[in-house]
Amino acid sequence: MQSKVTVAMVAALVSALAACASAPTRFYTLAPAAQTPLSSAATAPLYIEVAPVSVPERLMRPQLVLRTDTARIDILEQDRWSSSFNDELRDALAAQLVNRLGAIDVTRGARPANIPVYRIGVTLTQFDAARAGKVDAQFSWTATRSDQRGTAGNTACQLHLSELAAGDDVAGAVQAVQRVVANLAQAIARDVRGLSEGAAASCSQ
Repeated sequence: MQSKVTVAMVAALVSALAACASAPTRFYTLAPAAQTPLSSAATAPLYIEVAPVSVPERLMRPQLVLRTDTARIDILEQDRWSSSFNDELRDALAAQLVNRLGAIDVTRGARPANIPVYRIGVTLTQFDAARAGKVDAQFSWTATRSDQRGTAGNTACQLHLSELAAGDDVAGAVQAVQRVVANLAQAIARDVRGLSEGAAASCSQ
């Protein structure tokens, strides 16, 4: 009897190990591929500082979180961002702004002396991503010029973005999130460029 129990336990263990081996972890990123800058390098570069993006607590994790119906979400252990979702957002947004503005990101480096820095803070207030559905996101952000005081040289905006996922797999949902980030970066870049040119604070749509 003991021999039969042992054999059964070994078989169960082998089966479990085989199941684990057949489900590798997949990693995704929001960071854009290397791109040619969209802004001309002929003008003096802008300096930006992008603060960590504030996101709802349930999203502060490396696992992808997808909605499956009106009351349920799935936290996918085998499908993960390359870092926590809030870090992915900040890094992808900073990279997009650098590309669109021809800017230099000094968030983690030394700031230039006597040159204004545009400080950008972003909050993700609402986010739903569905497999074979769409991504809905609500953002608010502020952009502040470091050498200005009061409300001059500042802007505060909100933007709702929605993108359909292509296909019914996780990769389709990830690509929709990437497009959301690109559209957010485009709106913020327009506002920062306007501030740098002395335009009145406005919110791009």
